[in-house]
Amino acid sequence: MHAPLTRVPLGRSTAWTTRLAFGAAGIGNLYSTVTDEDADKTLATAWDRGIRSFDTAPHYGLGLSERRLGAFLRDRPRDTYTVSTKVGRLLVPDPGATGDDLAQGFAVPAAYRRVWDFGADGIRRGLEESLERLGLDRVDIVYLHDPDHHAEQALREAYPALERLRAEGVVRAVGVGMNQTAIPTRFVTETDIDVVLLAGRYTLLDRRGLAELLPAARRRGVSVVAGGVFNSGLLADPRPGATYDYAAAPPRTLARALRLREICARHGVPLRAAAARFPLGHPAVAGVLLGLRSAAEAEDAADMLALEIPEALWAELRRAHDTPGANNP
Repeated sequence: MHAPLTRVPLGRSTAWTTRLAFGAAGIGNLYSTVTDEDADKTLATAWDRGIRSFDTAPHYGLGLSERRLGAFLRDRPRDTYTVSTKVGRLLVPDPGATGDDLAQGFAVPAAYRRVWDFGADGIRRGLEESLERLGLDRVDIVYLHDPDHHAEQALREAYPALERLRAEGVVRAVGVGMNQTAIPTRFVTETDIDVVLLAGRYTLLDRRGLAELLPAARRRGVSVVAGGVFNSGLLADPRPGATYDYAAAPPRTLARALRLREICARHGVPLRAAAARFPLGHPAVAGVLLGLRSAAEAEDAADMLALEIPEALWAELRRAHDTPGANNP
């Protein structure tokens, strides 16, 4: 077993993340089935490689991700790991439903309906239900999950509810998790959140986080955890048919990714290693969250984090990005 990875504090809170965190959507059967045994092996491998921060959500497999994660952590000392989950979607039983949940991305029976609820009561109820699925008496971090179309209610009702839960000690840190920058920037500047989980907006291909969010987070002492660092797959394996932000990569974006792979290859570094490590170069970024669904992926993620990357590669990647027109897909 490897030593635990470095802990990095989140904002002004007592919560922390390891530099590499485990994204648990995959073990919620994202896109395809993962067996209970394979989910447990994936988590065990991540633990053996020193990962001690785990992120889940009710949305992931209609609660399956939370249940599997909770079962794995049950016999481990509570102060040795951190768990984050999310609120904003309630799971309502749907006894008459048939079929699966693949329309929402998860290979599980459609036994529940997701109901958006960013009201104060909905936030408390959602967290209580998550704690029951996890089998824990507290979580470390709670994120408001994708309030894209509920921004005002999230700011006016959901955030104060999280603030009270933090004051009560039910959670140690609060934040917002989104794949855009405008609303998280409002939370950073208008509230006292501790952390932003930013998906896909500070990567080798998409650096929109640099415009406002990351500088604001730096000024306000808010931490950022970078997710979606492969932009849903393209930066892990750029090839025709690869996905970029959950759709087929446009030809120009694919060409940019292939160019980045060529640059990395000249320095003997896999593109996925550079993509995973890139966000950690910003002082506001506390950790990187990688979605892992197999033991092999967990091993590879830890190997990529440990890989020595020459400064000459970062310099060449910066020059490539600063080429006129490079920001446009």
